[in-house]
This record gives sequence, C-alpha cells and structure tokens, in this order.
Amino acid sequence: MATIPLSPPGFAPVLGVAVSLSGKAWRWRGGNMELGEDVQGLTHSILDQLLLTRGVAEDDLARHAQPTLRAFLPDPSTFRDMDTAADRLARAVMQGERVTIYGDYDVDGATSAALLVELLRQLGLEAGYYIPDRLLEGYGPSGEALVKLAEAGSQLIVTVDCGAMAHEALGMARDVGVDVIVVDHHKCSPDLPPAHALVNPNRLDESDLGAAHGHLAAVGVAFLLGVALVRTLRAKGWFADGRREPELIGLLDLVALGTVADVAALHGLNRAFVAQGLKVLARRERIGMAALMDASRLARAPQCSDLGFALGPRINAGGRIGESTLGVRLLTTTDPEEAREIAAQLSQLNEERRAIEAMVQEAAEAQLAGQHNMAVQVLSGHGWHPGVIGIVAGRIKEKTGKPAVVIALDETQGKGSGRSISGVDLGAAIIAAREAGLLVAGGGHAMAAGLTIDPARMADFAEFLDTRLARDVERARSGAAMLLDLALAPGGLTPELIETLDAAGPYGVGWPAPRIAVGPVRIVKADIVGKDHVRLIASGNDGKSFKAIAFRAAESEMGQTLLHRPQGRRFHLAGRAKIDDWGSRPAAELQVEDAAFAD
Repeated sequence: MATIPLSPPGFAPVLGVAVSLSGKAWRWRGGNMELGEDVQGLTHSILDQLLLTRGVAEDDLARHAQPTLRAFLPDPSTFRDMDTAADRLARAVMQGERVTIYGDYDVDGATSAALLVELLRQLGLEAGYYIPDRLLEGYGPSGEALVKLAEAGSQLIVTVDCGAMAHEALGMARDVGVDVIVVDHHKCSPDLPPAHALVNPNRLDESDLGAAHGHLAAVGVAFLLGVALVRTLRAKGWFADGRREPELIGLLDLVALGTVADVAALHGLNRAFVAQGLKVLARRERIGMAALMDASRLARAPQCSDLGFALGPRINAGGRIGESTLGVRLLTTTDPEEAREIAAQLSQLNEERRAIEAMVQEAAEAQLAGQHNMAVQVLSGHGWHPGVIGIVAGRIKEKTGKPAVVIALDETQGKGSGRSISGVDLGAAIIAAREAGLLVAGGGHAMAAGLTIDPARMADFAEFLDTRLARDVERARSGAAMLLDLALAPGGLTPELIETLDAAGPYGVGWPAPRIAVGPVRIVKADIVGKDHVRLIASGNDGKSFKAIAFRAAESEMGQTLLHRPQGRRFHLAGRAKIDDWGSRPAAELQVEDAAFAD
C-alpha cells in the first residue's frame, strides 16, 4: 500500500497561505497531504489518514472504516437508571398499561417519540403521545400537562428530549401517582428531578462508560432504551410463546434523522447510527419518511446532508410555526394518503418559516454593530417569532464566529435560543446564569441552549455571558484556521477521489467533512446565481477545468475578489468536493469556502 508522508500538523501554512481572502491561515488538519494530480494508488492511504486525523487510533482503523452497531453499541445497562426504566416499560407492556410519550417539538423530540411509539406498537401496546405547543407551553414538560395526562388515564409517561431539569413538573406528576421515565441528553444539575428513572448520559453522577456517550442525541438514548426493553422482555419470557421480537434495526432511520438534525457529534456510536440509518432510509419502508423524501424532491438515496438540510427542517417547521404534533404524526402514520398530506403541509410551513427567518435575521444583524466588543452576541427584538430564533442564532454564529443568543420578546418575558462555537460550552453558561437568578429557566448542551428571561434582566444576562465566556471565546477564535486534508492540482479533482473521501463518512459535527485545496487555477468565468451565490469555472495550468460554487458569498471580500479578479491573477480554492450529477456523466465540483492568491 502506498504511503503518504506526514509532517507535524498546525504550523506550516498550506501552499504558503498565511492570510487568505477570508483572513485565515491555511493549516493541515493532520499532516502534509499535498498530492498534486498523483492520487492513483493512494486510495487506502487517503482513507486511513482521514480517519487518523479525526482521532481514530491506528489499531482501530478497521472498526471505524466500516462503522456498524455491532462494533460500537454499548451495553445499555452501562447507563444509570437504564435497567430501572426498561423494567418499568416492560411491566407496562406485559400488563397493557396506558402509556404516553411526552416529546419535544423539534426533530430530536419528534423522532424520539416516534421511535418509542413504533417500538411499543410492535410489542402490542398502542402508546399515545403528547407534544407541547412551542408558543403556548414552551420547552419541556409542564406539571399541568403531566397531571392532565394522568387524570386521563396514563399510568406511565415517558418524556423524551426533555425533563432532565423539570423538577417542579415531575414533582406534580409524582404527587398524583403517575410514574415518569425521563429519556434526555441535556445537561443536568446535581439535584435530579423526582422521576421513576432518568436515563441521560449527561447526568453528573453517570459512570465514566456512560458519560463517554454524552454526545448522543435523545433519539440515540431512546434507541438504547429500546434495546434494553427488548432484552428485559426476552429475559421475562415475553417472546417465549410465539410473540415476535421487534426489528430494532428498522428504527435506525429515525435515529439517523434525529441525530443529524440535532447537530450531535458524528463520532463513535453516532456515526454508526447514521451510517446504518442511511441504509434503512434508502429502503423507504417507513411510509411517513418516504412521503417526506418525496415532498423534498429527493429521488436518490438520502445522504447525511439531506437529513440536516432537507428532511430535518421540514419536520422542524411543524414545531416552529405550525402544529407541534405534525412530525410525530407523519413518522408514525400507516396511511399513505395521510403521510402525503402531512408532508405537503410541512413543506409549505417550511417555506413560510424561511420567510419569517429572513425578516428576523435582518433585524438581528442590524444590532451587531453595537456589540462588536462582546464575546457573545445577545440580540433581541419584540415581535420576533420564537420558532425561528434558533436558526437565526446559528446564522449569526456563522457570520461572526462567536456564540450567539437570539431572544424573542413580548410584554412579559423573552424566549431565547443560543448556538455556540467549538470549544465554548454555552449550555453550562446558561445553566449558571439560571442558578445566578438571571433567568427564569434555561438549559441545553455545549453547542445549543434555550432560555426564558425577564426583559429587565437582559443587560445583566449579556454582561454575565461576556464575563464568563470571554476567555473561552478568545481562545477558540485565536485558534481558528482553515483546516485542510488534501491539496490537489485541478487534474486530481475527480469523481473517484470523491468516492474515496465519502468512504470515511458520514460527516458532521465532530467528524468534519474533508476540506481540500485546489490550485493554482485561473478563474475562467465567475457570475452570481440565485440571490448571492458565486458560480465559477476554474482551470489549471494543464488545461484541466472544473466547476465551483461559493454559497452566500457574493457580498463577501472573497466573493467580490473572485468576481472582479485582476487580469491573469491565479488562485488557490479551498472547500468541499462534491459530485455534480446534472450532466450526462458525473463530474467533480468544489463548494468553495475560502480562496487565496496563488502568486
């Protein structure tokens, strides 16, 4: 097998680019992989190096090259309260109790609820579900709702993607005698709520083995509970008289969608969940998921990016600006016509969400000038739709390179959502602000958080975040660079290379897609397509050319330089390589994220 010489990562600028058109130095993610056009025979070496530079030990390459559940699934009993939860659910199944799944209104909540509803259905128990209204009830289980469910006959309630901090609500449920199992992944406080069982790898008292899976989305935790439930029922002899065991693998389409849409880190078990879940999705066996793919005009087998940018936003749209139960209804229906109607409704809501989001984002960006010295952007406005503030916070974070919190205000309170940058734990800061009395409610995880605030405490809250996180933000931003995996001549950018790069996927947060540099090139053609995308045709010295596009870049310094380039000036382009299959045969193209002068 051919080998690739490695040099120490970090310091020597790739292709001599110390300052790019976006102001970044280009660094190797792991080691020197400047290949020119000669990529033939290096397939295995490229794959191995991609895995190594994403933290895989050399003796563990084979397991990560083909991520399977068998290789990565932990014993569910590793997690605190898992056996207690599985035993209580098993009793409900065996005794035919009335069970309600209480989910959150986002994709992770919808897929978690749908997974447990579907699993219990396969076990012969038709569970109900309850999804709170984002605007009227807010995040998490309310005591009033739990009590009403108990009064309506629910003997067991399972909260998914919420409940870890619902002390008062779960206390009300306990007082009326209903058991509650919490299945969550959000950060916990030292004092746990009074649940019958709380399964959450981010419990502060979790074992080291359990805490190692703190990156799981709630739907991943729900799947592990499903594994534990089936094992418990098997031990109790439930399947001994001919009852059929559920097909747990068939639930992985839900796990993959919820994991990617919740921006969970795609390493270890999560990567196995998504890799195998994409295979289940390709079979189109779930009626609601097939309808969703049709509504998204997705005719080919879904890719990881489709979950985050096509399917996930449509499910989210119901909880953001429409009816909160639409996602679970779609994912659990057995009626193809109902599935088509709900998928169409979600697509329409998603279009409406985009328009609302654009208005809120414009208003939020107008406030940025007054906050350029703040470590965390805290932006707020009256009349902003609470259903889009999380998306806008993500956009602001990408634009500024800083954590962002966007708050929708009304007459009495503010509802906020935050998104962070790598290396800055926003969830912990939000919990600390709540414990300091600055928030009515709040919680989350490292990269995302939610909160409720008294508008009178806005200034104090912003100052608290700035003081607490300034050093972390400065450290994270000072290390920012364009990290590259490969450097190629234009002739090396081929569909075969992209197939090799894809083999180390699926990619996402915590397992970044390979970024390559191509050059030197001349820009043969550059124009604007859509609203502000820069479309390019680039050619190398050997005459080999390729297409490229820089999304949302027309107004940036990079975009303007490429559009109005000096005559004869050559560039290096950096970004993600993709297959363009619009033509008669597949071709490689580059999605440009940065550029630099070549000489």
